Amino acid sequence: MQESIKYEVVRKIGVLSQSDKGWKKELNFIKWNDRAPKYDIRDWSPDGAKMGKGVTLSEAEIKELKELIKDIN
Repeated sequence: MQESIKYEVVRKIGVLSQSDKGWKKELNFIKWNDRAPKYDIRDWSPDGAKMGKGVTLSEAEIKELKELIKDIN
């Protein structure tokens, strides 16, 4: 039997985009399965009850991402 994934949105940082159906691609700071929080980018349904696939980034990874994208024109 598969266990459900526990998560807690520690801090909502911002919305990157929104689809015509109301799903929002968000950057948040989330605790997954009672572990230390990580930065998370994924789609969320309009009511926040469903989520799409996403990517989680550690503090070091988000800092590296910031460095990589700072010079994009």
